[in-house]
Amino acid sequence: MNIRYYLLFAFAGLLSACGSPEQKGGEPPAEAAFVANPQMVPEQEVQTLEPGAAAPDFYLPGTDGKFYSLADFEDAKALAIVFTCNHCPTAQAYEERLKAVAADYQDKGAALVAISPNSPIGLLYEELGYSDLNDDYEEMKIRAEAHNFNFPYLYDGDTQEASLQYGPVATPHVFVFGEGRKLVYTGRIDSSEKPGTANAEDLRNAIDAVLAGKPMDTPVTKAFGCSTKWGWKVEWKEKVDKDWAEKPVSLSKLDVEGVKNLLKNENSGKLRLINIWATWCGPCIIEFPEFIALQRMYGARDFEFVSLSADNPEQEEKALEFLKDKQAAGANYLFSKEDKYALIEAVDPEWNGALPYTILVEPGGKAAWKHQGEVDFYELKRVIVEHEMMGRYY
Repeated sequence: MNIRYYLLFAFAGLLSACGSPEQKGGEPPAEAAFVANPQMVPEQEVQTLEPGAAAPDFYLPGTDGKFYSLADFEDAKALAIVFTCNHCPTAQAYEERLKAVAADYQDKGAALVAISPNSPIGLLYEELGYSDLNDDYEEMKIRAEAHNFNFPYLYDGDTQEASLQYGPVATPHVFVFGEGRKLVYTGRIDSSEKPGTANAEDLRNAIDAVLAGKPMDTPVTKAFGCSTKWGWKVEWKEKVDKDWAEKPVSLSKLDVEGVKNLLKNENSGKLRLINIWATWCGPCIIEFPEFIALQRMYGARDFEFVSLSADNPEQEEKALEFLKDKQAAGANYLFSKEDKYALIEAVDPEWNGALPYTILVEPGGKAAWKHQGEVDFYELKRVIVEHEMMGRYY
């Protein structure tokens, strides 16, 4: 293992109390569980590993709580390392194919391991429009469990030390190693992104060639997908955040008919997420920034977030100041009457009146999802991204 690389992780292990396991794929003691710490990475030229090169070693935490290195796969004649991630629609489109490859070759002398190369600090809200999850370690664990990954899924988002040595240009990007852990193939999984249109032919061909002891006819192909999010791209993120913070924020009043029309959603052509809140409602205030994140994530697609304040009309200025503080650069309304029961009936007769109240409305007024009380945002994001008007893939 590269000495600098080893020392870096040894030091990080001391800081986060993540002692190295003694056995292969070992599980560290519970008190030494890995804690992610994404860091800025100096900008540098990244070279993609070329055929014939030896596989760089790594020591990375998996979503299963274990740490992995090349030694954990020493019994495999062929080793496929796939750089992939949570958020990218192309990466998501290939997940089932990766699971099939892992299952088909597990008893044939081949192993598959996935590594997420992305730095969470280099990822924009605006890049999450096809996902319910970002690329941090905790949400990687959610993805692996929810989709029953049958291969190790490793996190390299803190310093990207391993990814910098392999040089994935996009997610997904495959590297297949054979005898002596020399690279025999790098590039795409197959030539057709849409699920159901291909079967990981390029990846399978590379593994088959290694197992048969034959050379690859085409050892390099291009990798299509979302660009790797390197840890030096924070300036771009800061610019985008600044641009959003400078967007104007306004608040308009709606009467009963206006509220009813809002719920009818007749002319937007979008999924409309409406959150009813008030400045005096503690849970409303706590969760409100998450709704702004949803607008930034999905706002470039057929989606819009609308806030509707249940504050009294004379509290308009207070409500507006709150919205400005939370950078609510979207459609914001204040119910113009003091009769809150009229508001309840106009929104949803089944609503018991407790705040917050949130409803996702399709064009034409059909409720796709509604919830009284604080929102489970993972559930809501999954509902949004899997709605037929949206979808996870291009």
